[in-house]
Amino acid sequence: MKTFLTIVASTFLVAAGASAADAQARGGHLSVQGSGGRGLNASRSINRQPGSVAATRSIQTNGGRGATTTRGGSWSNGVYSGGATHTTNNGTTWGRSTTATVNPNGGSSFNSTVTGPAGGSATVSGSTGPQ
Repeated sequence: MKTFLTIVASTFLVAAGASAADAQARGGHLSVQGSGGRGLNASRSINRQPGSVAATRSIQTNGGRGATTTRGGSWSNGVYSGGATHTTNNGTTWGRSTTATVNPNGGSSFNSTVTGPAGGSATVSGSTGPQ
């Protein structure tokens, strides 16, 4: 079943793919239904604005299993901030967040945090160039 879901989700994402030249907002929905009540629904939406992007993807089976992913990022004046959150139907959540800054002296710095489904987290920070 996992392989089936992966193939269907991949097919959906390719079929509903968006390029940089596409409209500012884009979405799609796919429903695959089989015998015995088996099937799934997948959806996605993307919203692009100057200086930001947000995307949501969801896949839900008829049996009540599924997950939703929300990704986004924004950038302005040499600062990027973004991340992703993944949530399953049973409430398990994990994700990442990143902030990167271009410093006035030509260097840059970043801070990235990853949180696992069990609640643990790890943070990596660093800088490059002139301090």
